[in-house]
Amino acid sequence: MNAAVGVPSLATVLADWIVGMQSRKVPPGVRDMSGRLLLDTIGLCVAAAHTDYVEAVLAVAEPGPCTAFGHERRLDMYSAALLNGTAAHGEDFDDTFEGGPVHSGAVVISAVYAACERFDLSGEDALLGIAVGVELLCRLSLVTPKAIHKAGFHPTAVIGTMAATAGVGAALGLDRDQLASAFGVAGSMSSGIIEYLKDGSWTKRLHAGWAAQSGIRAALLAKNGFIGPLTVFEGEHGFFHGFAPSLKPNFEPLLDGLGEIWLMETIAFKPYACGTMTQPYVDCAIEIARRGVRADDIESIVCDVGEGTVHRLWEPLADKQSPPTGYGGKFSTPYCVAVGFIDGEAGLGAFTEEKIRDPDILRLAGKVSYVIDPGNPYPKRFTGHVRATLKDGTVHEIRRENMRGGAHDPLSREELEAKFAGNVIHGGFDAAVAARLKEAAGGVFTVSNLGDFEGFSVS
Repeated sequence: MNAAVGVPSLATVLADWIVGMQSRKVPPGVRDMSGRLLLDTIGLCVAAAHTDYVEAVLAVAEPGPCTAFGHERRLDMYSAALLNGTAAHGEDFDDTFEGGPVHSGAVVISAVYAACERFDLSGEDALLGIAVGVELLCRLSLVTPKAIHKAGFHPTAVIGTMAATAGVGAALGLDRDQLASAFGVAGSMSSGIIEYLKDGSWTKRLHAGWAAQSGIRAALLAKNGFIGPLTVFEGEHGFFHGFAPSLKPNFEPLLDGLGEIWLMETIAFKPYACGTMTQPYVDCAIEIARRGVRADDIESIVCDVGEGTVHRLWEPLADKQSPPTGYGGKFSTPYCVAVGFIDGEAGLGAFTEEKIRDPDILRLAGKVSYVIDPGNPYPKRFTGHVRATLKDGTVHEIRRENMRGGAHDPLSREELEAKFAGNVIHGGFDAAVAARLKEAAGGVFTVSNLGDFEGFSVS
């Protein structure tokens, strides 16, 4: 209890919800979304399995009983969570929640799956943990919209630690007091600054994995008696005070309909391997190209954007028009627009060190600029609005009111499975392996003991 006001702390309210879910069935729509997230996350891990950044994490991993998706080698629980989370988020091709934006599968699935393997839990336990963790991640992201980014932190990193803690705690069957303390512990384990935007370096890739392994640690510490502050969310020196000081928290979206309305059912799956808010602009650029417009005919391209996206995706403009690394290109709307226009897509191959030096792409990216649209609905909805002015004065204008892949324009099951297969093949495996991994993913929630489950072996 919060003695100052005589009401339960938010951590305790959330703990009560999680304990209640331990005796309830996960709704069918939530089960379906959890399965989609699992499939997408595994495919992304395999796609990144042999990248240099994953190899760097693998080099410091410890052996153990847990799966590293895309590898024959098995790791200890913390290393598996760190590796899988880093791999799944590493190419910025993972799911997103409009309203956050936050990425759930890379964090929550990496944490929950590793813990369930380590402690021989069932697929149903994993399903519960995924559902609880992902739902909490979505809801926490709505408490202080845009303010976490404004403070220089990555919402997936800091909120993700709380979500992973909830997911692992639910799967392990922690009680009310243990769960509430676990949140308090997780508050001191949350981290992740966004300075990677300056030079396109790798730390954002690490954030999801770090949150995943931190969530496991927080849950297990609390399970074994370690006590954390119950007012971690709303306290004077609490989580939102530290990570979002510019905005007073609004906890209504966190609690409204909790347990009855599942926000996670609206999660979006990206069609392109780049930053979430750039996706509709890529679609706009592709549509303009389909009209027969040539890059050489373009005088300028102006994008109407939400103010909250500018400091991450547009500025400094000259740097964004010529990103320093392939990874940095993922967070450059000018580059992504140019790639989409010229290539008709923005897949994994669009963000290599060779590709970002393509003179045709850079020439067009140099013509892309922005204006802030005060009516843009970001972050509640991700939209696109592009105006291309040709040298002869002709103007081509495209608007997208919704992100393709999101709740209002979702990818079909067939499209998601095609993305999965493409990611597995990109990771160096053949279509037969992709089919076997897809079948294994479809059966995870029916397995009685994940510690004995070897369906994701790539040997």
